[in-house]
Amino acid sequence: MENQNLNILDEINKGSTMGMDAISFISEKVTDSTFKEVLDGEYSKYRDISERVHQLYSNYSDKEPHQTNAMNKMMTWYGIQMKTMADDTTSKLSELLMQGTNMGIIEGRRLLNQNHDAAQDVKNILNDFVVMQEDSVETLKKYL
Repeated sequence: MENQNLNILDEINKGSTMGMDAISFISEKVTDSTFKEVLDGEYSKYRDISERVHQLYSNYSDKEPHQTNAMNKMMTWYGIQMKTMADDTTSKLSELLMQGTNMGIIEGRRLLNQNHDAAQDVKNILNDFVVMQEDSVETLKKYL
């Protein structure tokens, strides 16, 4: 069960890290100040989840949670550059973030549904992560 908890926490942390990376890369292209403020707020939510994972991780291991590797980070950056080459409007940027966030929601819901035996504190942070992403999608929809 301990390994299950660590795997879930690792996945949450990777998702948070990917979210922060994507927001950072997209923020460089944002010209709408209101949208930029929204992205700053979303970034903070991902950072808060990641900090909670780090705090909780020490209950299950003396190691650090897994993060995205340099290759994934580079691929995220490259994908954003390619997909915004012809269209870097606020609508397009919002769409790209929503696509990534939806992947996180799917993975999070799958983890919730398949890990009923996980520790309650791990399930709580996983649920918070999924709900935060679902709220994020609702926020981003306004910018399509």
